[in-house]
Amino acid sequence: MPNHELLTAADIQLMQGLAQHVTAVRPDLVNSDASFGELAWNWGKGHTAHGATWPRRLWFSGGDLVAWAWGRLPHQVRRGDGTVKDVTGAYLAYQVRPDHAGLVDEVIDWYDGTAAGLDRTVVPSAVDEFGLERWAAHGYRTDPDALGDTGSWTQLNQRDLIDLEQPELPDGYRFRTAAEAGPEAAVQAHTSAWAPTAYTAESYEGVRRTTAYRGDLHLLVEAPNGTMAASTIMWLDEANRTAEFEPVGTHRDYRRLGLARAMLLHGMHLARAAGATHMTVACLGAPGHPSARGLYYSVGFRKFTRDAPLLKTP
Repeated sequence: MPNHELLTAADIQLMQGLAQHVTAVRPDLVNSDASFGELAWNWGKGHTAHGATWPRRLWFSGGDLVAWAWGRLPHQVRRGDGTVKDVTGAYLAYQVRPDHAGLVDEVIDWYDGTAAGLDRTVVPSAVDEFGLERWAAHGYRTDPDALGDTGSWTQLNQRDLIDLEQPELPDGYRFRTAAEAGPEAAVQAHTSAWAPTAYTAESYEGVRRTTAYRGDLHLLVEAPNGTMAASTIMWLDEANRTAEFEPVGTHRDYRRLGLARAMLLHGMHLARAAGATHMTVACLGAPGHPSARGLYYSVGFRKFTRDAPLLKTP
């Protein structure tokens, strides 16, 4: 890898500040991997294992961060079941402040230089007409696999926190928070929902060390036998009075019991009590992935915007 600066925790805080600014002025332009909560979640869970393959560049104007680029270069992902996945291409997360849109060309040039010789993917907002035009001018094209019926494109959903339904859990189940249940319970809840996964106790420690994490907004559902059957983390952006669910998961043995639905409703009550007036959650948008979308729609979310996956081959 060329001699590039690597992403730090301090960088993430600056990037979250830019996410808050874009959310305030043009929330539809927040890239799916560049939201306030997504930045904290992705940094926290992965920086120990993969931070050495995360080059970055920051652009400033008058002391303010106005654009950033976070590259993710080839690496290995080791899952809890012993399997190993080789990631051979490059991926870019980025964000440009709307009033500095022209910097996207510098972002693209930096990415092409950093990931030269690799397949390169990126997911700008589908409503960013200027950005999409510039990516196309640099040779990036729509990723056909990502946009297929079972593709990986993401849609962002939103709702206000008025007229919230009351949650109902099955008998014997109860809500917990990670603050009260402890790290072991929080890790078990996530790994059971997402198995096989590379998430570990060390990953959770990374998440907990992010400045945006709050254990009282990390929600769990405990089954009668003590198993943590579902979990979600809520990321509160106090500046914009909005909160974001990321991630949301249910243990495979406890699905179709209404746990996730009740957890989301309870979570929105907690978020409102913490000062939020608005809630967001992302999901896969392709027709072949209806489950999460149906769950979120059932508690009042509706599609707000989506990403536009692009690909450039060597």
